Amino acid sequence: MKFFINESDQIVNEAINGLLTNPKLARLDSFPEVRVVIRKDWDKSKVAVISGGGSGHEPAHAGFVGKGMLTAAVCGDIFASPTVDAVLSAILAVTGPKGCLLVIKNYTGDRLNFGLAAEQARALGYDVTTVTVDDDIALGQDVKKRGLAGTLFVHKIAGQLAEEGKSLAEIAIAAQKVINHTASIGLSLTECQHLGQETTSRLTDQEVELGLGIHGEPGIEVIPYAPADQLMALAVEKLEASLTVTNGRYAMIFNNMGSVSPIEMSLLVNSFSRTNLAAQIDYMIGPAALMSSINMSGFSVSVILLDKEIEDALLADAEPHAWQVQSFKKPAEVASPQLPETIPYEPSANLKVKQLIEETGNLLVSIEKEINSLDAKVGDGDAGSTFALAGKRLLLVADKLPLDDTGKLLLTIGRILAREAGGSSGVLLSILFTAAGNAYSKAPDLGKSLLEGLQKVKDYGGAKAGDRTMIDALEPAFEALAKKEPAATVAKQARLGAEHTKTITQTKFGRSSYLSETVLKDIPDPGAEVIARIFEKIALLK
Repeated sequence: MKFFINESDQIVNEAINGLLTNPKLARLDSFPEVRVVIRKDWDKSKVAVISGGGSGHEPAHAGFVGKGMLTAAVCGDIFASPTVDAVLSAILAVTGPKGCLLVIKNYTGDRLNFGLAAEQARALGYDVTTVTVDDDIALGQDVKKRGLAGTLFVHKIAGQLAEEGKSLAEIAIAAQKVINHTASIGLSLTECQHLGQETTSRLTDQEVELGLGIHGEPGIEVIPYAPADQLMALAVEKLEASLTVTNGRYAMIFNNMGSVSPIEMSLLVNSFSRTNLAAQIDYMIGPAALMSSINMSGFSVSVILLDKEIEDALLADAEPHAWQVQSFKKPAEVASPQLPETIPYEPSANLKVKQLIEETGNLLVSIEKEINSLDAKVGDGDAGSTFALAGKRLLLVADKLPLDDTGKLLLTIGRILAREAGGSSGVLLSILFTAAGNAYSKAPDLGKSLLEGLQKVKDYGGAKAGDRTMIDALEPAFEALAKKEPAATVAKQARLGAEHTKTITQTKFGRSSYLSETVLKDIPDPGAEVIARIFEKIALLK
């Protein structure tokens, strides 16, 4: 795989430097031997809250340094605990008379290094208290649980109480309460890919890991790949079974493990909203990468039981931009404006026209994957889906169409495409049929009306024949139709036009203008190919 890196051994250092373009943050001048990010405005008059661990979990931990959250973060190598000296440096740099709280995730390296640093700091006269986060419920109660994204609840609530001037003892008690009432579960489609390293996948395309940590380690269970709703239901079922208060009110962290796309994360939130637990969630942080695992294609859900102290601290403003709380509600609706009827005309029967529409619709559906594959070579890979959507809609409404009135049928198809078909192709075809329908109502000549509609497409879209679009197939076909040529000749002209697009490698219009001659050569325009196939199908009809 390819990554945005320079030297592998400088990834963490350079990433921290990138973070430090934030003018409110600073590093200790022993950097990079000691990687500690601190608040620039810290005056040691309040309890300091320090956390950290291995890098690769960004924005955790340094991304949560700021007013209302962490005072300092200690950054180790990727997935490796920071050294004792690094943790001790952070303690000495930010701890004043009121002491500091060390927030540790329950991994052996973190417990040892943070714990020893705390002991050394105490020997130097510093008041240090530690709490260890173990929110992972995947391993059950009999195993020492890992620290996951629920750690961020501790950062937020402890950081806010410190900001309010609470004592170290009060903050430590509250932090432990947060830990006791937090539970997390993770699920991933892939392992993480270590930057600059070759990684062999342990999962097949039909496998998913449930109950995983944040260091690329295997999940507790490998389960079959399934639709998002089913995967979410399995994860939430485990999470819900671990909750000791079944009717409580909760806040949730919805965490992206690194490479789940934003649209998938929103879809997963919708999947979560379908679970029973969703009714008990009052607030959500995310969906966003909050405690990632480099680039793992997975998510985790962390929930915390709310009481007044936790809720107030959770909702208080915090400076780190990565922390955003929102209310969690069911989707809201407002009244939609009344649009014109998609099919405003009475249906009428014409068996030949119905056959034409049904054959065309079935064709568009059947070639979806093939055209998407073709479009992926010269575009964004969705042309087949756009045409298939139009085909499916036409098949659904075929019996409701004014099949025996050509002008009204053209106008109706234009309305259907405008409302149902996506992408520029759908809109342009809607313009074509609408304009053709208007022309036909004035002069009932199908070929000439379609040419008038095509002219409107040129006027609005800007393309013309030779620009490597579906116009290259439409125009010669419509011209033959206007001359009353037989269907076979019309289809032949459409095919010649589509084949000609293979030779057009330079154009100043549309997406083809962004592509090189090497990419375009010998590949037909997907839209023109679809048009040619439609006319070829029509030519075969009896």
